[in-house]
Amino acid sequence: MSKKLIDFLKPPEHWKVPVILAAGVFVGLGFYVFYVSRAHSYLSDDPKTCVNCHIMAPQFATWSHSAHREVATCNDCHVPHDNVFNTYFFKAKDGMRHATIFTMRAEPQVIFIQEEGRNVVQQNCIRCHEQLITDDKLLAHKPDVHRDIDGRLCVDCHRETPHGRVNSLSSVPNARVPVPESPLPDWLKDLKEK
Repeated sequence: MSKKLIDFLKPPEHWKVPVILAAGVFVGLGFYVFYVSRAHSYLSDDPKTCVNCHIMAPQFATWSHSAHREVATCNDCHVPHDNVFNTYFFKAKDGMRHATIFTMRAEPQVIFIQEEGRNVVQQNCIRCHEQLITDDKLLAHKPDVHRDIDGRLCVDCHRETPHGRVNSLSSVPNARVPVPESPLPDWLKDLKEK
């Protein structure tokens, strides 16, 4: 950087302390929001992360009672796996959309997967089950079942895999899902109780 630019960005001497304090407050608030929102948990593949927002409880409950829970996490199906950059870019973009909708309390009663997410799920179905849809020995009884599907998606026929029929929060009213731990430190909880 040139000296002129540095001098331009440098606050006047009498503004240094307020600028440093304001920057500290914003940085501190940024870290606090990162911690309270459990943003770090979204870097993992733990399915419990998906129930940080209560709205995903039916999806978690139905997945946890499916055969897929033994071999696939949420990210195995709902995130692209073609390269690491695309994986985390998609997670970040989709996560920001989810966080915005949830923060604005604009979540729908019935959750539908978006078009981009539907395409990712289709690619991952094929990635994991390629042998089932291409092996002639496995297809001996119905050889044309997965050929010439005219652009249909796997979920068009396998609609209830792995979530069953989840239409709304009332679909699984007694589902037991992990409740996220409170991000509040104990000393703050003690103050709240007084």
